[in-house]
Amino acid sequence: MQKQECIAMLLAGGQGSRLGGLTHNIAKPAVSFCGKYRIIDFSLSNCANSNINTVGVLTQYKPYLLNSYIGLGSAWNLDNPFGGVHILPPYVGDNEGSWYQGTANAIYQNLDFINFYDPKYVLIISGDHIYKMNYLSMLKDHKENGSDITVSTIEVPWEEVSRFGIVTIDQEGKVIKFMEKLPDPESNLASMGIYIFNWSILRQALIDDALDPLSENDFGKNIIPKQIELGKKVFAYNFQGYWRDVGTIESYYNANMESLDGEDSIDLFDPGQRVFSNEDILPPQYIGPTAKIQNSLISNGCVVLGQVSHSILAPGTYVGEGSIVEDSILLPHAKVHRETTINKTIIGEGAKIMSHCSLGREPGPIPQQSGITVLEDHYVLEKGSVIQAGSNLNAC
Repeated sequence: MQKQECIAMLLAGGQGSRLGGLTHNIAKPAVSFCGKYRIIDFSLSNCANSNINTVGVLTQYKPYLLNSYIGLGSAWNLDNPFGGVHILPPYVGDNEGSWYQGTANAIYQNLDFINFYDPKYVLIISGDHIYKMNYLSMLKDHKENGSDITVSTIEVPWEEVSRFGIVTIDQEGKVIKFMEKLPDPESNLASMGIYIFNWSILRQALIDDALDPLSENDFGKNIIPKQIELGKKVFAYNFQGYWRDVGTIESYYNANMESLDGEDSIDLFDPGQRVFSNEDILPPQYIGPTAKIQNSLISNGCVVLGQVSHSILAPGTYVGEGSIVEDSILLPHAKVHRETTINKTIIGEGAKIMSHCSLGREPGPIPQQSGITVLEDHYVLEKGSVIQAGSNLNAC
């Protein structure tokens, strides 16, 4: 075993209930994004591009697809003899025998894993954000500041601040307050849920937190505010790039659509900072003689016979002859049969829309779009169905 300077702990066990039917069968980090990717690809690719080659992935909710997708980490060039990717579900040990109770408790239950590598630094990241970051730049700042803890931050619109943990810093960039999801915070500098800890500081903080019966075992609510209170050196790393928390249907939909809309989007085509994925090996896309496609992402294995405009088609999707797909996202292996109209709709993995259906339009002489329509994975919509905008269709 080769001692690692910095290892990553990737939190990927969240249920993602605000994504509704998209996470009834799979964990949020496994949800498809921008066609060929899954959400977790971005954090794993960041690790690979930052030469952080020991990654513990903490899974819990509906882990089967996520576990099989990650495998040994070879798709991200993380299958190496000195570390690699390790799936870390909850387990029964001498002192623990429960599900992960919070982000901090999840790391606490894996102290033995971190001890095995005995790193100097531990990077804690989430598997449900869309962004590109060189973690080594953040680690460089951490060292130069002589930090005990570094929190990656980004400015968010004031109307969205209540969704995030908000950081207040002094003139030197030192964090003086860290408050979770306040209705009226004094700053719009949001925590990105990315932290670097000195391992000795993190280990003691987790042990102390586990002994506190009043703690919610959460980094943002408990660990970091407590360390600030104790006088530890906590600094902010001000991130300047693209970052999106895709925890709601609206934010997930908007982040996908941004990839079609211009400069303020994730750059999927930068060869210097690639996003890797473990996508299925499928045949090339087939664009039929009756197809019309405009401003869309079309993945491998797709068959398009109808019209597709400003939409994203994940691998293996099908759009039948005479069908119109606008401003929509079709997740892997979704099928839209002939003469069907779809607007501003997310079609779940493996869902089937039979012929002569209409989804996502408000009734009236001049149809108007309003709200995002969502069909759960593997949903089957019967022939001739009319589904109004903003509906959420679940299999049960």
